Amino acid sequence: MTKTFTHDDLIRYVYDETTEEENRQLENAMACDTDLLDKYNELMWLKAQMEGSMKAPSEKTTKTIIEYSKAVNLHSIKE
Repeated sequence: MTKTFTHDDLIRYVYDETTEEENRQLENAMACDTDLLDKYNELMWLKAQMEGSMKAPSEKTTKTIIEYSKAVNLHSIKE
């Protein structure tokens, strides 16, 4: 019996959250099913795009925020 894989299965595979057995089954299925392989390739592309778009603030921005926080001198609310 052939297992049908869902979009969630592919996402788990892309993020290494599948078992070795699931990996083997998915890889065999992708070898025979070009639609499944296309979906996998699209998910890999999306993952790379998301990882590439993650930015960190510059040191200047971080320093400005810290200086502002110190200057504001916020006090905790007392009940």
